[in-house]
Amino acid sequence: MISIDVTLLMHIINMIVLMFVLNAILYKPVLGILEKRARKMSSLSDEVVKFEQDARQRQLELDNRMREASSKAKQALDGARAQAQAIGAEKLAAIRSESDSLKEKQLAELRQQIETARKELQEDTAAFAQAMAGKILGRSVDA
Repeated sequence: MISIDVTLLMHIINMIVLMFVLNAILYKPVLGILEKRARKMSSLSDEVVKFEQDARQRQLELDNRMREASSKAKQALDGARAQAQAIGAEKLAAIRSESDSLKEKQLAELRQQIETARKELQEDTAAFAQAMAGKILGRSVDA
């Protein structure tokens, strides 16, 4: 059975003193460390969120720059392609013009040769006809 005497009072005082001592030596420092840790984790969490937002923003900027650069490169390529096609068309037109003029020149020379041959044949036709008639008739035919 429990007896109430001075020892019980001593135990109660001892427990109260032990509570204050443990509170001052153990609980408060541990709670302080836990509070500091919670604050640090909160600040680190905030920084992580800030860095993630910054990374997303930079990624968006990079994507926009890449889109712009791609667009400019496509425009430059299209411009260069159009310019090359225009130059090619000009050169092709010059070559066609040159070939047409060369063709006309050669046709003119050929027509001239044909006309010269026709004139020679027409001039020689009378003499050829007399020679053939002489051979057929067996005598000389002079007109």
